[in-house]
Amino acid sequence: MSVVSLLGVKIKNNPAKFLDNYELEITFEALEPLQKDLEWKLIYVGSATSSEYDQELDSILVGPVAAGVNKFEISVDPPNLSKIPNTDVVGVTVILLSCSYDGREFVRVGYYVNNEYDSEELNAEPPAKPDVERVLRNILAEKPRVTRFAIKWDSDESAPAEFPPEQPEADHADDDADRYGAEEIELEDALLKEDAALEAQEEAEASANPDAMHEDNDDESDAGSEDLEAESSDDDDEEEEEAEGEEEGDGDIEMGDGDEEAKPVQEEHAAGHEVMVH
Repeated sequence: MSVVSLLGVKIKNNPAKFLDNYELEITFEALEPLQKDLEWKLIYVGSATSSEYDQELDSILVGPVAAGVNKFEISVDPPNLSKIPNTDVVGVTVILLSCSYDGREFVRVGYYVNNEYDSEELNAEPPAKPDVERVLRNILAEKPRVTRFAIKWDSDESAPAEFPPEQPEADHADDDADRYGAEEIELEDALLKEDAALEAQEEAEASANPDAMHEDNDDESDAGSEDLEAESSDDDDEEEEEAEGEEEGDGDIEMGDGDEEAKPVQEEHAAGHEVMVH
């Protein structure tokens, strides 16, 4: 938990000219008195391509800090033009407001800044050498980007937990890279050996008693032929009975010369068809 919380930052002169000072009003809250001062910094990002153009505009120590809500105002000089590339004077950049305690940064606020000329003609055709007297800055104060960091304050209990935790015993442990997947390989080898032993045992039994193997094969073939013959004879008997039944049926059915005698037979066939469908 942070002992100091930033409650608000108010930019008093916005928009303003490029060469005007930055006027800020900062409000923060301390949950307990601090033994040391807070260090506030304002940084101007001179170029988006390299951090070597970043300028620390000012660094201010605030203290002693009492518990409760605290407020103060600062006035910071504009950036040094000689440290900014000519192509980056006009355009969009960033300013950063940060605060540290005992050399440990715990909050950072970033604002986008739009630098442009005060006339449409200059913006449409900017001069090769920037005319900073005509450049205006507009800080997007409504959309800050706030980043907070957990730090140690005055007591050890306030220190954040280390991550990852220290594991000194891990440095002395044996390297097990050569054992990765070794158990699976050993299990597979054992299964292969077991299968090979079973095959060898079956071959040994077959070579030791070949007559028994032939007898088993003969019994199986005989049993199969008996079933086939029995099925064949049963099929023949059924075919003969069906043939006899057809001959007898032909003799029983008498078709008359007129439609009246044929009608009952047609009705019987129709009724039978309906029953099958149902």
